[in-house]
Amino acid sequence: MSKNYFRRLTLEEKLILRDKGTEPAFSGEYNDHFEAGIFVCRACNSPLYESNTKFNSGCGWPSFDDEIDGAIKRYKDFTGGRERVEICCANCDGHLGHVFTGEGMTKKDTRHCVNSLSIRFQSYKNLEQATFGAGCFWFVEKYFSKIEGIYLIQVGYMGGEIKNPTYKLISSGKTNYAEVINIYFNPKEIRFIDLLALFWKCHNPTLLNKQGKNIGKQYRSIIFPHTLQQKKDAQLSRDIEQDNWRQDILTEIVPATTFYRAEEYHQKYLDKNNLG
Repeated sequence: MSKNYFRRLTLEEKLILRDKGTEPAFSGEYNDHFEAGIFVCRACNSPLYESNTKFNSGCGWPSFDDEIDGAIKRYKDFTGGRERVEICCANCDGHLGHVFTGEGMTKKDTRHCVNSLSIRFQSYKNLEQATFGAGCFWFVEKYFSKIEGIYLIQVGYMGGEIKNPTYKLISSGKTNYAEVINIYFNPKEIRFIDLLALFWKCHNPTLLNKQGKNIGKQYRSIIFPHTLQQKKDAQLSRDIEQDNWRQDILTEIVPATTFYRAEEYHQKYLDKNNLG
């Protein structure tokens, strides 16, 4: 590692990046961090991982299933009497962690196990959020996943009262939570009203608390505006969309509240299981 990069580090960061140490499991600031942006090397600021490759592996360290092209170097590591693959920043050679394959956690079957002290998060500037409920979130996520201008999609829950809801609780249909997708998008590439147009196309908004074979309040049609302008756009869009339906649109428009990310196995579920 360059001495210039070395001088920038705290003692704790040096222990990881220079001396190839490991922070305690579940202690790092990025273990449960899920926002839109990129993760850069804490020593040299080189981009390493995009946030849409991060997942919750349950291992206690930030996990990614892909890297930015050319960002990572790999070395054989025989520490502890077993062979592993060490990963380091390709620019400054700072130690990041290890990479594992064959665990079947994501479709790419790869887990970069990275120390939080090796990386730093930088948010994408000028992004906005949009949150929609339109039935089973697996299918809604898949529908929006290929849209240009969307930088991060996560499935989860919004609209209820209890904290930290689980899928088991949501499935009772009694929590008032809706299954939703939460999107980070660039309004210069795709407008909120364009997202609304896609929202109307991906489900039947005249059905009450159901979509297809999925029945329950958690499957209701709902828009959670994050701003006053989004609320106005949603209301206008709903009024315009009504002309396309013989029955009344039942879509709720409710101000956004806390978004709770769903359990990891729900994220990109159809892709992981080669469905749809």
